[in-house]
Amino acid sequence: MTRSIRIGLQLQPQQQPDYGVIRDTVLRAEDAGADIVFNWDHFYPLYGDPDGAHFECWTMLGAWAEQTERVEIGALVTGGGYRNPDLLADMARTVDHISGGRLILGIGSGWFEKDYDEYGYEFGTKGSRLDLLAEYLPRITSRLGKLNPQPTRHIPLLIGGGGPKKTLPLVAKYADIWHSFGEFETHTEKSKILEARCADVGRSPSEIERSTSWPGLEHAAAYVDEGISLFTVGVGGPDYDLAPLLEAIGWRDENSPPPLSGLA
Repeated sequence: MTRSIRIGLQLQPQQQPDYGVIRDTVLRAEDAGADIVFNWDHFYPLYGDPDGAHFECWTMLGAWAEQTERVEIGALVTGGGYRNPDLLADMARTVDHISGGRLILGIGSGWFEKDYDEYGYEFGTKGSRLDLLAEYLPRITSRLGKLNPQPTRHIPLLIGGGGPKKTLPLVAKYADIWHSFGEFETHTEKSKILEARCADVGRSPSEIERSTSWPGLEHAAAYVDEGISLFTVGVGGPDYDLAPLLEAIGWRDENSPPPLSGLA
């Protein structure tokens, strides 16, 4: 199964106190030809001034749903423990409708301790956070099936992470998109493990789109050979330089096969 190459932008909502700049950057990315615009689900900056300007993820996605026309939108990724999972499903369904069916529901187990401590969530351990994600995923999928009105489409579920014992089995069971972190060799190793976990649950690995951060022009083709079709460029404030995004889009347009019917 051959997928067309897609390019996403992760617009990191940090170090820029003027939301208008963020709004304009989303429009610039859509006009430039990005396929997806992501934000992230943190409450404080991850680099630069640790107490610098920062905006919340899901309220922002609702605004993006109204202001955009073509791009898919989502979080890369939602912190799994920050919201009641039934509420998160309802939020996702609502943004799905506002956007006309363009939401990707990205989720992970969470890792940034300051978010937890400052907002009163239990940080626990890496294992306990993954256990909570495993508990929440079936609740999310169940609630999506009960909502009235129903989502406009099957909302693609993106799971970020690569732990072989807990995360990859969840990817095999629930994910439409797997976002891999780490170097090329790490991805290839984890990809083989994911194929085995898919076999455990009787699912074809080809049903899961492979995603990672943009590795640059010199490395992108090797990642495509390993099955990755979604690359995301991350940019932070205050300036939101889109030059790397334009580079990735240009490479996509030169190298992507034409999309197959019914396949992103």
